[in-house]
Amino acid sequence: MKKKRQKKLAKGKRIGSIKASASEPKRPYGRMADIGELYKPIKKPVTLRLDADVLAWFKAHGRGYQTRINRALRRLMHEEIGESGE
Repeated sequence: MKKKRQKKLAKGKRIGSIKASASEPKRPYGRMADIGELYKPIKKPVTLRLDADVLAWFKAHGRGYQTRINRALRRLMHEEIGESGE
């Protein structure tokens, strides 16, 4: 595999790379209201034990049940901390 890649590079093809600036953080910090639609939280894999009937209800609505569970938890979080995000 390395030889094929070296041949392609030798023929004048370049593989470009983009480097992040060292002065800018990878993720912006601040209130979610300030970030707006550009905010994309970091996802973390977890093991979560749910009641079987709750999981079945989310799965019954088709694909994307984990996303729907996350959205339901986020709504609850916003209700508890208030919409200000502080």
